[in-house]
Amino acid sequence: MTILSKTPQVVIDDATLLADEAKYCSFGDTVHYVDPPKIFRHAEGSYIYDSENIPFLDLQMWYSAVNFGYGNKRLNDTLKAQIDLLPQVASQYLHQGKIELAKTIAVDAKQKFGLDGRCHFNVGGAQAVEDSLKIVRNARGGKSLMFAFEGGYHGRTLGASSITSSYRYRRRFGHFGERAQFIPFPYPFRRPKGMTPEEYSDACVRQFERLFETEYNGVWDPKVGEAEYAAFYVEPIQGTGGYVIPPKNFFIDLKKVLDKYGILMVVDEIQMGFWRTGKLWSIEHFGVNPDVLVFGKALTNGLNPLSGIWAREELINPEIFPPGSTHSTFNSNPLGTALGLEVIKMGYELDYGTRVAEKGKHFLDGLRDLQKRHKEIGDVDGLGLALRAEICTDDGFTPNKALLDRMVDIGLAGGLTHNGKKIGLVLDVGGWYKNVITFAPSLDISHDEIDLAIALLDQLLTLAKRG
Repeated sequence: MTILSKTPQVVIDDATLLADEAKYCSFGDTVHYVDPPKIFRHAEGSYIYDSENIPFLDLQMWYSAVNFGYGNKRLNDTLKAQIDLLPQVASQYLHQGKIELAKTIAVDAKQKFGLDGRCHFNVGGAQAVEDSLKIVRNARGGKSLMFAFEGGYHGRTLGASSITSSYRYRRRFGHFGERAQFIPFPYPFRRPKGMTPEEYSDACVRQFERLFETEYNGVWDPKVGEAEYAAFYVEPIQGTGGYVIPPKNFFIDLKKVLDKYGILMVVDEIQMGFWRTGKLWSIEHFGVNPDVLVFGKALTNGLNPLSGIWAREELINPEIFPPGSTHSTFNSNPLGTALGLEVIKMGYELDYGTRVAEKGKHFLDGLRDLQKRHKEIGDVDGLGLALRAEICTDDGFTPNKALLDRMVDIGLAGGLTHNGKKIGLVLDVGGWYKNVITFAPSLDISHDEIDLAIALLDQLLTLAKRG
């Protein structure tokens, strides 16, 4: 059964599409979570619909790219208006939207961080990470070595994958200049026995600072006071790593070490930016000022590929980072910048900070109640509407990837029920052991939809445990 398309596009049945995909599409740009892969036909609000018109409550929203819901009328209308005004212009020319968006982000950063800076745009998160690598290498005399976290994820381009802690993204392609030294991230649920989360955080910082004690620790030349490493790439909350939230003091203590030894802090906000945590930038929760900040995804609510960087003036001014230092044909395109401006304007105007905090508390309370009923939920945590549930064995600690895999399969089969009708559930899998549900629902999700999500998760867990 197929549904009518809202466009003149000819509707092709699922079986034909899957056969053509198997023959003509590269699998290299696709992650097939289920077999057969799922095909969706339309979307609205917090839901996407399959070919049988079954609704699926989406609790990951395109990896947090669609923060403001599918088919958001205000943002869709902004896109349509820009198409009729100035849909395209070559990036060597200027247009109002680019300048306004750069100013809006830079002025906001000045107010929050007390630092002058500039914005630079690209088309995707990984590409913006690549641009940031150029900025920090240029500012630090061409140094190509970086620090990054165990469990960190920054993209799959050659440079970005070199600072991502998963070797599987690099295995077949080798290294490209950069190579990170991966540092332990304070993971509260899996901290060493006998330590509080704060004590574990302190231990991680002390272990990192030990690298600078003498020249024989390998990263510091005390005779000239210079580190071999240019920057430390951080996600304030680990994304693909499982929405791990560190203790509040961690980044304050880490930044003191970085400043002491002249190492830049590059903050990756690609997944957590634009009010996912209740702030425009998640780093705002942790009381430190970044040197470089990378953003993307929800900047355009998934309607246009646009990403960017904010960097301190001394790192990015035209004298040190002149025209042509990096470039993309489609960067700062008029459609994307119009959407970005409207996203930021809407976020402040509608007070998403307050709304997300309230909904996040409601969702986290629901997950904690669910945890009481299912001992397989070892940990729940959250900041705003970035939430996690760690799926374990009966002991509540040992990772249980197999159970979560069954949950994902059942959710995407569309066989759950609500009010006597079929419904599906879209979950994202993350975590160091691939046993964590990382929740990134629409920031416009209603309290009733949150209650429905908890009820569906209860149903899903019960079915999955039966095998």
